[in-house]
Amino acid sequence: MRQEDPVATHAAHAAPDAGTRAMRRAIELAARGLGSTSPNPVVGCVITDASGAVVGEGWHERAGGPHAEIHALNAAGPAARGGTAYVTLEPCNHTGRTGPCAQALTAAGITRVVYAVSDPNPQASGGGATLRAAGIDTCSGLLAEEAEAGNAAWLTSVRLGRPYILWKYAATLDGRVAAADGTSRWISSPESRADVHRLRAESDAVVVGSGTLRADDPHLAVRGIDGFTAADQPLRVVLDTHATIRPTARVLDEAAPTLIVVAENLEDAATRHLAGVELARLPYDKYGISVDALLRELHGRGIRSVLLEGGPTLAGAFVAAGAVDKVIGYLAPVLLGAGPAVLADAGIGTLADALRLRVTETVRIGTDIRVTAVPASAPSAPTALKEH
Repeated sequence: MRQEDPVATHAAHAAPDAGTRAMRRAIELAARGLGSTSPNPVVGCVITDASGAVVGEGWHERAGGPHAEIHALNAAGPAARGGTAYVTLEPCNHTGRTGPCAQALTAAGITRVVYAVSDPNPQASGGGATLRAAGIDTCSGLLAEEAEAGNAAWLTSVRLGRPYILWKYAATLDGRVAAADGTSRWISSPESRADVHRLRAESDAVVVGSGTLRADDPHLAVRGIDGFTAADQPLRVVLDTHATIRPTARVLDEAAPTLIVVAENLEDAATRHLAGVELARLPYDKYGISVDALLRELHGRGIRSVLLEGGPTLAGAFVAAGAVDKVIGYLAPVLLGAGPAVLADAGIGTLADALRLRVTETVRIGTDIRVTAVPASAPSAPTALKEH
């Protein structure tokens, strides 16, 4: 039997170095901006002084507000001079609603900048080159995979030209989302349902179909999240090809903004009962409202992350369109034996065409198991944008 080298084993389990700890802290800080920075990225920054001690921290808190680097520099004050900035995303190099962070770091006397992920946005990239031209020691790639995962929605929107799609569902252990008579409340535990509100709070939009609307009359607004404000409520999106939604539907209240998406050739008379409700008219296909068209519409509205809460039919349409970036399933210790399955027709006719997933996390939550998985191969952009 092979024996472990005690020196190598100790090294493998040694505490991370100061730079890794600082970047990991920056990634933690960046996550605090989820749900409030769109259409901007989430970014965290940690500044250490010349001795390596942390002297400033910050994160991008809200679109239009100061960037993470500015918050961290303000916290550090004069102690930033001669120090190192650890940033989850390459410092920006342009002037938008705020000034360029690359120049702010230079002016503060920072002598070294370490960033995890290069900025793929051509309008803001180039900060690294600007820093190097100013004589600042600059490097990238530290904890890049972790930083990318934390900023997946914004990176997907830049790289693919569409929102990031997280499909959430709750099901029994035998894969049913409702009983044979259609009842589905409540399959999952109270803890799982509370966790869904966290997912909503981190999303720009929540999408359901008309079938879910008729069966459950969901509200879709965020509740029970500390510090969450009405201004941060996600856009509630209902895909309702034939405008069957009732004026009394809970999603039409004032708790959060709502968008009803109907077929583009639907007569105006069919939507007369929705006076005052924001409508979008989009093309449809055999699955219902075109997913590609919907993604372009939402992206054009500044939506960067979508929580897909619809039923099996809507999920099947998104899977068929190659537009699912992450799956979170809440599996309850319940058996039904009959009733609708988690996923309806997704255009998969044989096992060879199955959407293969890679499980990234399994967690016990209440009485349920929460399973998180991502596609083994990269999802796609909307059809009209693939050539870009």
